[in-house]
Formats: sequence, C-alpha cells, structure tokens
Amino acid sequence: MRDREPILIDLALQGGGAHGAFTWGVLDRLLEEPWLRIDGISGTSAGAMNAAALAYGYLNGGNDGARAALETFWRRVSQAGQLSPIRRGPLDVFLGRWTLDNSPVYVAMDMMSRLFSPYDLNPAGWNPLRDILTEGVDFARVAQSPIKLFITATNVATGRARVFRNGDLTPEVLIASACLPTMFQAIEIDGEAYWDGGYSGNPTITPLVRECASQDTIIVPINPVERNDKPRAASEILNRLNEVAFNAVLLKELRMIALLRRVANPKDQEGEKWAKMRVHSVTNEIMTELDASSKLIAEWDFFCLLRDKGRRSAQAFLDRHTDDLGRRSTLDLDVLLEGV
Repeated sequence: MRDREPILIDLALQGGGAHGAFTWGVLDRLLEEPWLRIDGISGTSAGAMNAAALAYGYLNGGNDGARAALETFWRRVSQAGQLSPIRRGPLDVFLGRWTLDNSPVYVAMDMMSRLFSPYDLNPAGWNPLRDILTEGVDFARVAQSPIKLFITATNVATGRARVFRNGDLTPEVLIASACLPTMFQAIEIDGEAYWDGGYSGNPTITPLVRECASQDTIIVPINPVERNDKPRAASEILNRLNEVAFNAVLLKELRMIALLRRVANPKDQEGEKWAKMRVHSVTNEIMTELDASSKLIAEWDFFCLLRDKGRRSAQAFLDRHTDDLGRRSTLDLDVLLEGV
C-alpha cells in the first residue's frame, strides 16, 4: 500500500468469546500499516482482552510488539483450552465442523446452566482467564500506555455501564467485562458486582469521541446485526436473542451519535467533536456461518481460521476505504434515524 500521511484512529471492539480471534486478525493487519496511529480503544469482553494485549505489547515494542502480544494471548487461551472437557466430537473434527452442539459435555453443561447457577456449579469462582491475564499482561505497564483504553462492564445492581480506563485495569476488570452470568459468578470490584459489558455497551463509543483526539472510529463487529435465515431450533432462537440484545446497545448509541451530529453546534468545542466524527466498520461475514457454541471452542486451528478471516476483512476494508480515512465517514449513521 502506498505511503500516506499518518492518521489517528480509534477502535471499537465488540465481544464474542472465541470469535474475538477474528478481531485479533483485523488488528494484526491494521498494525502492519505505519500510517495508522491508534489513539484509543473501546472494548468489551473479548474486545477488552484484545485491547489490553495490544496496548501492553505496543508499549514494549510498538506495532510489532502489539502484534506479538496479541498472538501470545490467543496462544495462551488455546493452551488452557487443551485441558477443557468441552471439546468437539470426533465426527465434527473429522468433517471439519466448528461446533460443539454434538459434544456430550457441552450439551450437559448447557442444560445444567439452565437449572443451576454458577454459584452452584463453580462455588470457588474459578476462571481460566485469570491466570492467563495475570501472567501475560503487566497492568502497571498498561496504565502507562499511550493508547487510551475504555473497558466496559455492567453493574449488576444498577444495570448501567461502567467504563474502566488504563489506570483502573486489573485482571478482574477484564474478567468482569467478559463475565457471562450463566457461566461465571459476578466479579466484585470496589464493592460492586459486575457482569459482561455487552449488556450495557458493546462497546461504548462515547468516550472515544470525548476523550480522544482522533476523529475516525473503526468498529470491529462480532455479533451479526442481520441474519437472513429465521431461527427455528431452540439454540438458534436463544443465540439470535443474545445477538439482538448485544447489538441493541451499540445501535442505540450510534443512533444517538447520528442525532447529535445533526444538532451539534460546530462552533462549540463539544459540538465540534460530534460534528466532525467519522465512523467506519469492518465487514464481518463469517459469523453468520458459525453457531453460538463455537464461541467456546478454544482450539488453535480455530483461532487461526478466524484470525485469517479477520486479516482478509481488514485488507478488504483498507482496499475500499484508505482514501476515506481522515476525510469522510463510510458507515451511514443517518439510516439509523429513519422511522424514529
């Protein structure tokens, strides 16, 4: 790609369990471009993990260090997954199908999660991510990173989002951002209980506008906004309900941003930020091909498949929109105001 003047961008990273490896691939490709300078990252769940690994690696070795840290994180997750009883069935492995729907352990645990809470099934509050994050990320260093981080978790008591910044980050904060309430106990931080940030901000966009100098926000989606096929199986219906719920908060915030851009006073400092904001999104088509159970597949080959898909999607985005970055939005937010 031809050389061009450096441009500040910020990133909005959705969550989605193992599907976050797609985001790893997108970031890996974007980090190869020296003219793209990351100002801030808002992340939820797996997006929060990617954000923290990137910021930590960047501080140690620039873009190459960030790429290495992301790979190390996902490799550690795959190594931890080797000890998990939740694995694909032999036939699915033979046929190359990325699903756990035929795994007896997964089916049993899925049924048990509907009858028993994680306080019954996991009274010690064990979470495999705790050791991975504690050993793999120096959070004191993350606090010093020039890349601003905004990590969202949901306050269980109030239902509102709490956005944690660089100096607030700990392994518990990231685990809270990824805490699915049917699988893990709520994470206590400062005396408050937190669940997955996807319920209240997936991810939260506003801090990127208010606290970052960049005027270009690139959204990396994980949960499909639209599906052509009508869900019929119980698992498909539940998965679609979760997708709608996790996308609703982001779409509502984007709708608010579209409205603010229309009414903002460009002569006012705050209004100028909203008026000049440019929004982009990386196309993600593979998620409509994967079922919900694959979010728990922690195999290295699956991560690499998603990473490569992410890299190709990022390349397609750059091919189409390199000249747009720094100049114009490529995501039409005004469509969200139709019918409102």
